[in-house]
Amino acid sequence: MSQSPSAQELLAIARTAATQAAKLVVSGRSEVIAQKSEVSTKTSVTDPVTEMDRAAEALIVKTIKLTRPDDGFIGEEGSEIVSKTGISWAIDPIDGTVNYMYGLPVWAVSVAALKDGQSIAGCLVAPDLSKIYYATAGGGSFVEDNNGVTQLKTSPSTDLGQCLLATGFAYRKERRAEIAPVIAAVLPQVRDLRRMGAASIDITSVATGGVDAYVESGVRIWDYAAALLIAIEAGAEFNHRNQPWGEWLLVCRPGLKDQLEEITNLL
Repeated sequence: MSQSPSAQELLAIARTAATQAAKLVVSGRSEVIAQKSEVSTKTSVTDPVTEMDRAAEALIVKTIKLTRPDDGFIGEEGSEIVSKTGISWAIDPIDGTVNYMYGLPVWAVSVAALKDGQSIAGCLVAPDLSKIYYATAGGGSFVEDNNGVTQLKTSPSTDLGQCLLATGFAYRKERRAEIAPVIAAVLPQVRDLRRMGAASIDITSVATGGVDAYVESGVRIWDYAAALLIAIEAGAEFNHRNQPWGEWLLVCRPGLKDQLEEITNLL
């Protein structure tokens, strides 16, 4: 394959890798659920990592390397390889590990291709939701499910009072302390709040219309490299405090950004 692949070529690789990893983690889920009290932790005692997380990340890296052996990798479970091609892959083998461990449906496998630090192709496989979300830079974003393939398009809204806001609470105590006052400021001014437990699904839900906005402190590149591209290609707006791939992120329908920036102090 060329060292300068198209976004569509990279998307095909991302989709293959994410789909294979999803099959693996689904097959091993019952054992993880049965042994959830014995799993390891990462950034804090509340941040679990299962053997399926590690195995799925290894499978994704192996799958991509079959066709892209010189690309770089940034994985939640420790994969870190410097790119020789300008293409790197951001991998979250199970976004929503706690949900996965407890038998809850909101979790996904996320794979994104970045060229010179910019996400240009991304795929999100959500097995329990029976959905595959994907996008390429400039090529639009789509969801594939039992009804076929649908292009995702957000619609404008300026009514903050009707805004359904998604958020998450990072596992590190200092990040939870940062997001708490933001939620306290926003909650009285929006319709309601949702905390689904997987940043990638939260962000993609802005693209699908499942929620109107999302804000969180403590996210990492592997959490949202695919999902943010999907949301942007659907027409969503975003703010990352001028820190690309930083840990603060706001994503919303067009028309809500200025109001949410002011309330959340993300100006």
